[in-house]
This record gives sequence, structure tokens and C-alpha cells, in this order.
Amino acid sequence: MEEPEKQRSCSMRERGYKSLLTRYEGNPIFAPEEFPWCPADQVFNPGQVMTPDGRTILLIAVIPRNEKFARCHVAESSDGIHFTIRKKPIFEVDPEKKFGNLDFHPIDCRVTYFAEENCYYIIRPANSEWGCCALLYRTTDFETVEPIEITALPHNRVPCLFPEKINGQYVRLERPYSVGAPYEKSFAHIWLSRSNDLIHWGEHRPLLKRDFAPWNGLKVGPTVPIKTEKGWLEIIHGVQNTFCGFRYSLGALLLDLENPEKILGCMKSYILTPETEYEHLGVIPEVCFATGAVVVPETRELRIYYGGADTTINLATGNVDEIVEWCLEGR
Repeated sequence: MEEPEKQRSCSMRERGYKSLLTRYEGNPIFAPEEFPWCPADQVFNPGQVMTPDGRTILLIAVIPRNEKFARCHVAESSDGIHFTIRKKPIFEVDPEKKFGNLDFHPIDCRVTYFAEENCYYIIRPANSEWGCCALLYRTTDFETVEPIEITALPHNRVPCLFPEKINGQYVRLERPYSVGAPYEKSFAHIWLSRSNDLIHWGEHRPLLKRDFAPWNGLKVGPTVPIKTEKGWLEIIHGVQNTFCGFRYSLGALLLDLENPEKILGCMKSYILTPETEYEHLGVIPEVCFATGAVVVPETRELRIYYGGADTTINLATGNVDEIVEWCLEGR
């Protein structure tokens, strides 16, 4: 009889299921004990984007040992595997108080390259006693960052900007939610909104309700959309409430290119769920969490850099066109 640990870590592929994503055999690609600039307890949940010249940029959240709040460092790679981490944080506790007392825990960045403006927009949550809102920044080089504005009121921590204007407007996905109610009544559905200037948002429309499958029974959340020939590929996270606590998995859906309020297809199954030791065990167990994904144009490889148990950063890869087809088939 196999040991329980081996049974527990058995992958979907080993159980006879086809998996759309393959975990990189060298995972984790970032671990707290390997962070070069200070002792760290957590290195997790990176913002991610591919530059026009093919470099992969990650904005990694780091919580130094014995410290309460995070800072965010830029990691850069030419091959998507081997990264150089810049010593100076791109985000940390804001000494100038640009956003008052809101800006003290920079994690979970969403990064969108906007080719029309040749810049990158970064949206990240601001957790404070005022609730959780969202902060908007602009950069061209990930060296200097321009703070723009508070872009969402509490409680709304995960707006994700589309990488181009649609019908002349900026468009984003977001996940407003209620606080203080039981989790099953927190709503936590995905919405869509539009703006002419990135600051004033309206034309709000509901897009995707949670609980269309057990793995997202508690809530769903968006990532930065990816443009494909057949639609906007949207990687989502879903949360399931189990007897052992919350369980975070990843899924996918496809939105219409001209009218992203229209869902062309949605996978019923998750594409990644906690199965390995680095996903089961950590500061927050049972977590696969991503803020986005990148596509290698030449190979059509989808790369998802995701947090494992809010402790490490890992990589899973798949074929973007195959995932799109599975969305259309509703598997």
C-alpha cells in the first residue's frame, strides 16, 4: 500500500485525467529561503507581463521575516525560468503618503501592457482600516512608477485592465464583494466596467457568478485578459469552502472580442488545483493563485506564474489554443 503522502500528491495526469497545464519540474522557481536581499517568510502572487522584446517581468510580493507587511520587487528574465531580482523594491510602505494610510501592503499586482500608449498599468489592492480599495499606477520601465489614482472603492481589490481599448473605451474586470456577512453571502462575482479616462468608471455589468462548479462555490476573481483570435482568454481563480478551510484553484473562460460582456465559453472544470506539497503546505495552505498569465507568441505557450500556499512562486504551462477550445466546449 502506498504511503498517504504519495497518494495525496498524485497528479491529475497520474490519475488518468488529461491536464491542460504542466507544472515546471523545477518548481518552486522562487522560495523564501532563496530570496537574495533579506530573510523572507513569503515570496508569492506575482504580477506578470511579457514586454514587446520578449522579456518576462514579474512583480513579486515579499514579506520579510518578522515583518507584518509586504514589499514588491521586480524580477526579470529572458527565458521565463531564470530571473534576476532587483534589489530596490518597486513598491513598499509609502513614506510620502500619496494615498494616505491606504498604501501599506503591496501584494497581488495586476500588470497590463497597453501597446497603444506604450506603457504598463499596474493595479493593486490597498488593504487598510478604510476597507480594501484598488490603486492605479503607470510605468514604462519598472524603475519609476507614477501613481495615478484610487481606481475602485471598497470593497473591490482585484480590477484587471484589458490591454487595449474596446469601442473607444478602457474596459476592466473586477470583483466587488461585501464584508461582515457570512462568506456565502459575500457575493464575490465578476463584473465588467468601462471608462474614458481610467479614473471615472461606469457602465457596470455583471459578468460571471460564483458557484457554477464546486471549486468556485465561495467566490471567483479575475486576472488580466489575454487576446486570442477567438476571444479574450480570461484565467480566473475560484475558492471552495471545505471542512479543512478554503481551497484556491484556477479556471478559464472566453469573452467576445468586441463585446466582452458576452461569454463565449467557460470551462466547468478547474485547470489547476492544489496537488503538490508546495501548494498544500505553507503560510496559507491549499492555494494556487494567479494574477495573470503570459503567452509566448512563437510557440503559443501559456505561462502562468502562480503563488503556492501564499509562500512560493511556481510555474505552470500549457497551450493557449487548446485552453481556448476547451472553454468553447465547456469542459
